[in-house]
Amino acid sequence: MPATIRDVARACGVHVSTVSRTFSAPHLVNPGTRSRVLSVAESLGYRPNPAARALITGRTHNIGLIVADIANPFFPPLIKAAESQARERGHHLFVADTNEDPAVEAELVHALAKQVDGVLLCSPRMSNEQIGELRRDVPLVVVNRPVEGLPAVVMDVAGGARSAIEHLVALGHRDLALLGGPRGSWSNREIRRAATAAARAAGATLTPLGPLRPTEAAGAGAAEAVLRTGATAVLAYNDLMAIGLLEALHDRGVRVPGELSVVGVDDIALSRLVRPRLTTVATPTAAAGRAAVDLLLHHDEDHRAAALVTLQTELIVRDSTGPVLPDGRAIENG
Repeated sequence: MPATIRDVARACGVHVSTVSRTFSAPHLVNPGTRSRVLSVAESLGYRPNPAARALITGRTHNIGLIVADIANPFFPPLIKAAESQARERGHHLFVADTNEDPAVEAELVHALAKQVDGVLLCSPRMSNEQIGELRRDVPLVVVNRPVEGLPAVVMDVAGGARSAIEHLVALGHRDLALLGGPRGSWSNREIRRAATAAARAAGATLTPLGPLRPTEAAGAGAAEAVLRTGATAVLAYNDLMAIGLLEALHDRGVRVPGELSVVGVDDIALSRLVRPRLTTVATPTAAAGRAAVDLLLHHDEDHRAAALVTLQTELIVRDSTGPVLPDGRAIENG
């Protein structure tokens, strides 16, 4: 006969509720007690029944995480951090990919609603109204976008964009271009708003291009349009687009930063490996993943709705940006 939760409690000398918490909310149990309970449970062959536990508690101890594009290197650190944080809190993480399609986002929220205790919506492309309607089906935390009445974790991409423009202006650039991202992206709107204001304040011109898909191919495909603007520097919506642009410029014999300076956003691992190494705005994606899980699990309904976590970004200056010569051409670093 299989071991029961009472068998484990009796063998450990603890109350049944302590054994239950060890499996449902391990962070609430003393580490020594938790270790003893898990060891005894293992030796007795006890396994909690997730379905039965969900019926009793009304909780599945599962969390959904929906991302715009799992192939984008921006997302894996966030997913990994969220999964680790969820596991530490006794939850499992289900990950789904929308391929930048807002209709798929809504379908996935509906599909996951009965299987999870809440959903983390990361970089959603839906309208705020659509997101607000989905909260009726399941608790939501939004990452990379504030939505009124919902808890959110955002990264200060506007501050990062300002820092990038100020960096380029300090290098002597006055004709700038902006490679825009997806139309439905909050980050894209924030970057464009902040970059436009920073350029105007510095007496520089900023030519926006896009909207574009946030991919390497889109960045490469925009190279001719960038060159036609006459800009000596460009800020891209993300690192993938900036890296695609670097590749296309190299193929055309355009020197970076000798003739054009390039800045990305995100600081993905690849930005440190390309040549020239990419100047970029680092976004704390892992911290965002952990914070989103905490928002979902550690706030009651009243406090969660008002919660907004803002994480700071940082400009990382590398080799893809350089000063401008008096004739408007950029100077190679070094």
